[in-house]
Amino acid sequence: MSLRALFAAVLALAPLRAAAPLIDPASVRHYINDLNRSDPDDVNGAIPNAQVWTWLQSNAPLFVSSNPEIDITYYYRWWAYRKHIEKTPLGFVITEFLRPVKHATDYNAISCAAGLHVAEGRWLRDPRYVDDYIRFWLFSGPDHTLQPHFHQFSGWMAAAAWDRFLVDDNLPRLAALYNGLIADYEGWEKERLTPSGLFWQRDVSDGMEVSISGGRNVKNVRPTINSYMWANARAIAKIAEMIGKPEVAAEFEDRADRLRRLTEQRLWNPDAKFFETVLESGASSNVRELQGYTPWYFDLPEPGKGYELAWKQLMDPKGFFAPYGPTTAEQRHPQFQIPESGDDCPWNGPSWPFSTSITLRALTNVLADYPSQAAVTRADWFQTFLIYSRSQRLKLDEGRVIPFIDEDLNPFTGVWQARAMKLRKHTYYGRGDHYNHSSYADLVITGLAGLRPRSDDTVEVNPVIPSGALDWFCLDQVPYHGHLVSILWDRTGSHFHQIAGLHLYIDGRDAAYSATLGMLTAKL
Repeated sequence: MSLRALFAAVLALAPLRAAAPLIDPASVRHYINDLNRSDPDDVNGAIPNAQVWTWLQSNAPLFVSSNPEIDITYYYRWWAYRKHIEKTPLGFVITEFLRPVKHATDYNAISCAAGLHVAEGRWLRDPRYVDDYIRFWLFSGPDHTLQPHFHQFSGWMAAAAWDRFLVDDNLPRLAALYNGLIADYEGWEKERLTPSGLFWQRDVSDGMEVSISGGRNVKNVRPTINSYMWANARAIAKIAEMIGKPEVAAEFEDRADRLRRLTEQRLWNPDAKFFETVLESGASSNVRELQGYTPWYFDLPEPGKGYELAWKQLMDPKGFFAPYGPTTAEQRHPQFQIPESGDDCPWNGPSWPFSTSITLRALTNVLADYPSQAAVTRADWFQTFLIYSRSQRLKLDEGRVIPFIDEDLNPFTGVWQARAMKLRKHTYYGRGDHYNHSSYADLVITGLAGLRPRSDDTVEVNPVIPSGALDWFCLDQVPYHGHLVSILWDRTGSHFHQIAGLHLYIDGRDAAYSATLGMLTAKL
């Protein structure tokens, strides 16, 4: 009898057991203690440092691995995320900046990274944070309409709400957002739809100012907003179908089909083999920018048409690869630069965690959903992820290095670029400290550990890391469809004292097993 068959037989005879945690919370508390000690200012929203450990134990899945750099960053990002949870008269709001900025709306809220805020927050056990936050943007305007500043930046709220549903499986909660999501989509059509059928946007309103392909007042057709709107249309179609509105579902499927076709036809540069911005003149901008990977964040490009060739640029040092990258523009372009003066936040070269996190989730999708592609590998994902993890550090004046995230990085030195420029100009006031403009926990959960949310009663696990990347890891007690899911990998079986391999636990039950890192599925 094979090891797998023997293990399956043992599972069949084993009684169900209580969902005891696989990770002892006390074993990771030191990360939070160290973070609190490194934070003398203690600038927070609703949850002060003194309460963060209790909050984290109650809300966030625990994670440990054989790579301490990943573990430190994982707990840092949850520690930083809760700093941005603000309690307001309208409920909880998740901020981007801890300190007030002029371009924010009520309660210092900014919509630019709202989709990433939801992607992270969907894994918390307390649903109020994301519930209130989505409703703030969709219903806090006059007569419960869209928040007036919601369209200050491009966004993918319908797609984010659908992604949240794939985790919590709460249809009434999703259905309550339907009218707001329709209003959001139709508002974008009135404001940004061109006669060509594609959407235009200024780079600054994509949160990507001073890009090589754009300008603050230039109305270009960009891969970002068109990918967002395709994903929003698809999400609305699915929601409408589920709540018994087949005509609306068909209408939005048509919109999505049209956007996919036009994006592939108009924004794909066949010479550069990349999705690029199209200028007002109708010509391609002829520059590869990291935003060209955004379509894969939503699985927009159709497999088998050669679009995956774009991913060859990710690890190319003349493309986007850098020791603290990826860069936001290809390095071979004559306008690529790492400015030392002028705008603090340019997207013409510096590395931005916002784009890096979008690129890593897009790459997760490529590896999981485009099996025939050969342009990029799991090793590339893991190397990029490790660079991203290690870049979230700050060297203090006394030489100590602490977990930290700010606005943009010098991709060659790891110095936080906007912060350094503000210090030189004597305008630094901590604006970008612990900047909440990207995702990380979601990448650990859906990419490294491989929990792939679905709308049915099947749990799918498909880690995208190569087999030799980590000797062991455990993601413990993730809330999923009303259950608690845990994923454990132990290459030799010696660390967790389990049978060597990959285990999927549902409510404490060892529900699926593989001797190697690969896809697992099990019924809830």
